Amino acid sequence: MTLVLVAAFVVLMVLAIPVGHALVIAGAAAVLWDGGLPLMMVAQQMFDQTQSFPMLALPFFMLAGSLMMGGRLGQELLNFASEGMKRWRGGELSTTVVASVAFGGVSGSAVANASALGAVLIPWQKTRGYPAGLAAANNATSSVIDILIPPSIPMILYALVSGVSVADLFVAGIVPGLLMAGGFVAVCWYIARRRGYRPSSDPVDRKMMLRLAISSAPAIALPILILLGLRFGFATPTEMAVLSVIYSLLLSVFLYRDLSWARFRESMVEAGIATGVVMLVIMGSAVIGWLLTFDQIPVRFAEWVNATIDNKLLIILVLNLLMLVIGMPLDLPPAILLLGPIFVPLAAAIGLDPVQLGLIMIINLGIGLYTPPIGTTLFISAAIARCSLAKTTRELWPFFAVAMAVLLAVSYFPALTIY
Repeated sequence: MTLVLVAAFVVLMVLAIPVGHALVIAGAAAVLWDGGLPLMMVAQQMFDQTQSFPMLALPFFMLAGSLMMGGRLGQELLNFASEGMKRWRGGELSTTVVASVAFGGVSGSAVANASALGAVLIPWQKTRGYPAGLAAANNATSSVIDILIPPSIPMILYALVSGVSVADLFVAGIVPGLLMAGGFVAVCWYIARRRGYRPSSDPVDRKMMLRLAISSAPAIALPILILLGLRFGFATPTEMAVLSVIYSLLLSVFLYRDLSWARFRESMVEAGIATGVVMLVIMGSAVIGWLLTFDQIPVRFAEWVNATIDNKLLIILVLNLLMLVIGMPLDLPPAILLLGPIFVPLAAAIGLDPVQLGLIMIINLGIGLYTPPIGTTLFISAAIARCSLAKTTRELWPFFAVAMAVLLAVSYFPALTIY
């Protein structure tokens, strides 16, 4: 049954069927092929997966991010990052990195980050003399920092399939996210120095910097408030997501006074569409996960790996290679939902902490977002920059090297993710 399942899914992906639909159809095909299971099980597994209170955190975090990024607050954050960085060598490029860290505490989605920041920063960087391919590569890679800074949608999805605490994952992502951001800033500085790009000579307007720091402080404070609320048991992840929406609404209505009914409706529609897409993938993945468990694939896989490789370090390396390869053609949410149930038992068998595994998985699959042939943030950034994928890919390698270094550090140094 598993062979039919995998074959059907691969064929549907080759035919460019949306991932959510491909998962459901492949699951139904496997059930029909087996003949011993009722087809109603597909619908039941899909429905059961939606009856989860923690799942409500997804739409509310998405709505909070849309409300904050679409208004004046998002622009103030962007202005603060650009004003603070443009006087450094390579500072225009580093603005994308710093802004990704700031927006990571708001949106939780790498794709949304790539679109929102790229549309503003890539044209600006091109006018400052940076090649389109370099600006696109910088945006494609930096936007993935978003999924390591809380609140993170992929972390919520991993918590769903692994049973790990969302709060633990949020805290564990901070150090790797900051390490990756620091590495990318160093790459921007090195490239600018090597190619002779000079920083802006405009004098520092201290009053403007102070005003921007004050006006963008509420957005920077949001991830801190979320972490404190979760860490000290003030609220559950779902309750914190609802509070984030209320927080965003209060800021937009009373502080920035830029929330119109049209923008509120647009944010609701945007969050609803994004939630619908993710929910369909979650429902389809639930069917696949149940069928794989029914066939005892996770247990068999763990036993086979343990019997074949007797070294924990080599097993972690093999897991990394598998996730890197799978992350190239498969988008991040379905990859987490499909691989999580398979890899979690293996991690338990070799003594790998599930929180550390979650960060390894998210970084791996995040790298897949800008790795050819199907890199979502890569395509988005290249399209915004009006640059070919070949030129953008050539500029990726220094950023890719930093991301791989962070991945290896997280894989083999548990202290970076376990507190």
